[in-house]
Amino acid sequence: MTALDFARAQFAVTTLLHFIFVPISIGLALYVAICQTRYYRSGDEVWLRATRFWGKFLLISMAIGVVTGIVQEFQFGMNWSLFSRYVGDVFGAPLAMEGLIAFFLESTFIGLWIFGWGRLPKRVHLATIWLTAVATMLSAYFIILANGWMQHPVGYTINHATGRAELTNIFAVLFNPIALLGFTHTVLGAITTGGMLVIAVSGYLMLRGRRSDVVYRSLRMALPLTLVAVSVTMFVGDSQGRVLVSQEPMKMAAAEAVCNSSHGESFSIFSVAGFTDNPCPSQLSSIRIPHLLSLIEDLSWNGNIRGIDQIQAAERAQYGPGNYVPPVGVEYWTFRLMIGAGVLMALISLAGVVLGRGGRLERSRWFARLALLGLPLPILANWCGWIFTEVGRQPWVVFGLLKTADANSPNVGMTSIVLTLAGYIVIYGVLIAIGAWLMWREVRHGPEPPAEPGDHPAGQAPSPDLVLAY
Repeated sequence: MTALDFARAQFAVTTLLHFIFVPISIGLALYVAICQTRYYRSGDEVWLRATRFWGKFLLISMAIGVVTGIVQEFQFGMNWSLFSRYVGDVFGAPLAMEGLIAFFLESTFIGLWIFGWGRLPKRVHLATIWLTAVATMLSAYFIILANGWMQHPVGYTINHATGRAELTNIFAVLFNPIALLGFTHTVLGAITTGGMLVIAVSGYLMLRGRRSDVVYRSLRMALPLTLVAVSVTMFVGDSQGRVLVSQEPMKMAAAEAVCNSSHGESFSIFSVAGFTDNPCPSQLSSIRIPHLLSLIEDLSWNGNIRGIDQIQAAERAQYGPGNYVPPVGVEYWTFRLMIGAGVLMALISLAGVVLGRGGRLERSRWFARLALLGLPLPILANWCGWIFTEVGRQPWVVFGLLKTADANSPNVGMTSIVLTLAGYIVIYGVLIAIGAWLMWREVRHGPEPPAEPGDHPAGQAPSPDLVLAY
C-alpha cells in the first residue's frame, strides 16, 4: 500500500465512525421535538417524560458527533492539500456556511433547550428544540452540497493562470440536483435511524419487563414515522439511481456488474462479481430477474442499459488513457446490502404497525426481539450508502476534474499517515465506547417514573442526567 492508499483509508475510517452518530442526532432531534409538542398541546406528563428520556440519547449523540466530526475538515489540509488548493474556492463555500450558519444555530438552540427548562416560556422552549432539529438538517444540507459538488461539479470555472477551480455561481452549487436528492435521501435515512433506535430501545425495555406508558407511546409514535421514512427513502434512492445513470453511468454499471450494453437487461440478485476479480461474470454465475433492470433504470421493458466496457471506452475518449472502472465487487454488494437493510427495516416497522392496529403490540415478545435485532440495520444501510457513493466515483475525487491520485499531499509520508490513522482509530474507538456506554446507562435507567404528589411541577426542571449528558 502507498501513502495515497493510507490517506484514503484514514478518511474512510474517520468518516464512517463519525457517521454512526450523525444520523442518530438528526433523527432523534425530530422525535424529541414531536414528543415535546405533544406534551405542550396535551399537558400529558407521559410525553414530558418521553421528551426527557429520548433527549438524553439526542445529547449524547450530538456530543460524540461533534467531537468525531472535527477531524474531517482538518484532513483536507493534512492529507489532501492538492485537492484543497485546486477546488478549495468552491468546495470550501458550503463547508464555511455549515460552520458559520448551521453549526452556530444548532449549538445555540440546543443550549437554550437544555438550560431553558422552567426558565423560558413553554412555547419559546418548544421552539428551541424544533429549531435545533431544523439546524441539524441544515448542517447536513451544507455537507451534502460539498459532497454533491464532488459528484457533479457545477457553478465553477477553471482559472488556467492559477490552475484552480473558482466559484462563479453559488446558486448552482446550492441547488445542485445531485446534492438535493442526496440531502433528501440522507435526512430521510436519518429519520429512519432515529426511529429504529426508539423502536429497538423500546423493544429491549419491553423484554426486560420495563413496560410503561412512555415505552408504549414512544413505540407507537416511532413505528409509522419510521415506516413512512424508510419507504420514502427507498423511493428517493430509486430517483437518485436514474439521475446517476446520466451523471455517473460507470457507478451504476458497476453496481449491476453489467459488462456490455444491452436491451431488456435483467436484474442480478446475486452474482459472483462480488467475490472475484472478474467484473463481468457469466450469466450462469448469477441469479437474475429478466428485464427488471431495464424497468428500474429506463422505465421500459426493453430499455437500453449501458455496460462497463462501453462506458470505459467513452470515458477514455473524453478524459484520456486510464482505468475508469471502480471496484465492481464493492459497488455491487454495498448497493444490495443498502437496499436489503432498507427492506428489512420497512418490514420490521410494518409488522409493528400491524400489531399496533390489532392491539397486540404491547404483548408481543417476538416483535420486541425483532425490534432489538433491527438496531444495526440503519448503521449498515448508512455505511453502505456512503461507501457506494464514494468508491463508485473512483478514480475521481471530483468527477471529471481531479483524480484521487492527483489530490493528496505530496509531502506527507506514509509513516505520518499510518501513525495518525492508528491514533484516530484509538481515539474514535474510545469516543464510540463512551457514547455507547452512556446510551446503555440510560437504557438501563429507563424513563423517569411518574411524578409523585408533592414533586416539583411538571416541566420546570430537567433531571440532573439531562444536563450531564450534554
